[in-house]
Amino acid sequence: MRFEGTSSYVATDDLKLAVNAAIRLQRPLLIKGEPGTGKTMLAEEVAGALSMPLLQWHIKSTTKAQQGLYEYDAVSRLRDSQLGDERVKDIQHYIVRGVLWQAFEAEHPVVLLIDEIDKADIEFPNDLLRELDRMEFFVYETRQTVKARHRPVVVITSNNEKELPDAFLRRCFFHYIRFPDRDTMQRIVDVHYPGLRKELLKSAMDSFFQIRELPGIKKKPSTSELLDWLKLLVAEDIPPEALHSKDGKTVIPPLHGALLKNEQDVHLFERLLFMARHNR
Repeated sequence: MRFEGTSSYVATDDLKLAVNAAIRLQRPLLIKGEPGTGKTMLAEEVAGALSMPLLQWHIKSTTKAQQGLYEYDAVSRLRDSQLGDERVKDIQHYIVRGVLWQAFEAEHPVVLLIDEIDKADIEFPNDLLRELDRMEFFVYETRQTVKARHRPVVVITSNNEKELPDAFLRRCFFHYIRFPDRDTMQRIVDVHYPGLRKELLKSAMDSFFQIRELPGIKKKPSTSELLDWLKLLVAEDIPPEALHSKDGKTVIPPLHGALLKNEQDVHLFERLLFMARHNR
């Protein structure tokens, strides 16, 4: 199995190398990077490229590691016992299989996405160490050991909101998706909007990277936000000259709400433009 990228996802050489290294080492691939750089989409594209099913586990602040293995529905069993339901005699009816269990028992290898692991409690990654390392876990209620038929390709994403434990990091192959440079970004845009006018693309890219380079900006616009903005520019038929002044200077871009996501950044952008004009 080798990942060579897909027609719908621009993967850099170092990213493809990281994916294939994790597969070769049979280690989880830990992906970090700015929000909107395609971390979640990577798992989807790897699954498609390798013709493997994709199982997704989207982590929330309340998610516990046990939920990925299984959950015992004691409340339903108690209710059924009060109603005289014969199913209460078999505890298997009340075991809800989690995403890891589904991945372990799959007839064919799967890609398992554990998305935004840093949203959970700090102990969450440590609670999965044994299961991800040994590819097995024990079900106490039924006294059975669940072992993986095939080792899944595990992709774990993180937005770096909190530090992950060293013991967990030691078991992963790590890759940081750097923000795309201008050439790579143009390749990404070409995949999504192959017929985009060159003048509009150049003006939009100039404005986008100028905003990202603003000193003091709180939330830099991401790749996905650039794509959203371009979609709006095309839909509203915005001309390229609307993205800059007659002398080529930066202006407040139309539909900037797709790029600037809080009032502080909008005010900062406006203030810097005013100062630049005032100092001419």
